[in-house]
Amino acid sequence: MQTIIEQQAQDETASVSSRNYRILWRWHFYAGLFVMPFLIVLAITGAIYVFKPQIENVLYGDKLFVPASTQARLGYDKLLSIAATALPPDATASSIAVSQDPRRSTEAVFRLPSGDSSSVYVNPYTGQVLGTLSVEHRLMKQVRQIHRDLLLGRWGGWLMELAACWTLIMVGTGIALWWPRKQFSVWGTLLPRLGLRGRAIWRELHLVIGIWVSIGAVFFIMSGLPWSSFWGKNFQAVVTWASFAQPPAAAKSAHVHGADAPAGDHGAMASMPDMPAVPKKMQDLPLAEIPWAVGATTVPMSQLIHQTMQHQPLAIDQVVAIAGHNGMQTYQLALPGKGTDVFTASYAPGAGEFVRSDLDRQRTLHIDQYSGKIMKDLRFSDYSPVSKLVTLGVALHMGEYFGLANQLICAVISLTLLGMAVTGFVMWWKRRPQNSIGAPKRVLQPTPSIKRWKSYMAILGIIFPLMGATMLAVWLGDTLFFRKRA
Repeated sequence: MQTIIEQQAQDETASVSSRNYRILWRWHFYAGLFVMPFLIVLAITGAIYVFKPQIENVLYGDKLFVPASTQARLGYDKLLSIAATALPPDATASSIAVSQDPRRSTEAVFRLPSGDSSSVYVNPYTGQVLGTLSVEHRLMKQVRQIHRDLLLGRWGGWLMELAACWTLIMVGTGIALWWPRKQFSVWGTLLPRLGLRGRAIWRELHLVIGIWVSIGAVFFIMSGLPWSSFWGKNFQAVVTWASFAQPPAAAKSAHVHGADAPAGDHGAMASMPDMPAVPKKMQDLPLAEIPWAVGATTVPMSQLIHQTMQHQPLAIDQVVAIAGHNGMQTYQLALPGKGTDVFTASYAPGAGEFVRSDLDRQRTLHIDQYSGKIMKDLRFSDYSPVSKLVTLGVALHMGEYFGLANQLICAVISLTLLGMAVTGFVMWWKRRPQNSIGAPKRVLQPTPSIKRWKSYMAILGIIFPLMGATMLAVWLGDTLFFRKRA
């Protein structure tokens, strides 16, 4: 009698385990089916973009670099006026790169009437125009946009965000499916048994490689989501609203250079203020790289000393001197386009540089265009712990934190994820019945442990609303359309 009871208990345990496995496999299947094409795109574009500095140096080295010289540099106002001659007269200057690197050319960015932007590269010693490049259509910009939104704008960004979120489900269910249900063995669990053949070897590679790359996959997702179109934008706004990423405006000592200081020839800057004006966000400024922690912060407006007097904005060389006096040497300088705008000097280490990223040098300086007063000074040390963590994650995600080694690690993780997508596709194709999608059969009686899994997934759906909506849609579809086929 005892033996019969024990056997029944074993059979029941095996039945529960089998049902758990089938339910998790079904969710893993659906997640993989949706994620697979997007994961392939993310992996390929990510592996390419992480080497952006080296690729751009090869493609555009003749524009980016000049022979080092002991000759004195031309002033930035002069360089900007020279750069303007390379474009139509109705092009408007929007930013200029300030660098202490003796081998870097000076890049000036202009807004064209078409709405696109063009970079003009000038030799800072001789004033020679080295060439122009489209900001939007250069190769690495296109790669980045494909990585972020498939070149489809908002809808593409939402799709890529959904793919990243569903990858979390795919990784979680994949680990559960990998988890040894019997006696643990290194071979087949941590190392693949290469003697297998057919579909078995593909399954083995998928399981073993998947468990090794799962940590990197989760890191990529969590460090990339803060830049996503829906969740990332709202998360950034919440962090800023909670004063985590927006330190108090630094009331630095004013550097007044006189309202009557002569303005340089930098066409885009207005001589009279346009009132009233709507405050901008940092992310709206014409800068190629903006630190995440300050992207949603409000840009201050320039203030007139005497409302009844006409005022010319400061020359760029004067602003560069002010920034240098305040400790900034290399940065992008956004030029004011209206009378109420400010000069904004922003430095994000690692952006376009093949160097180790020193995060504590990240800084943004807003300078009144008339008086030269420091309106805001946002430094890495002012960031909240959340913002510092996101900043570190972004630097690691983009291969910018510790040079070539960081880039290689990111590329290996990306290519391994590509391999996971390929092996998953091959496994599905080999077991797929004709005229059928080949999804694992539906289980009608969920086990208590599966109910806990549903709770975990519900929490993920609340944290990531877009994913939550699609999870609900998948559950309803699975319940309504596949119940009879279970």
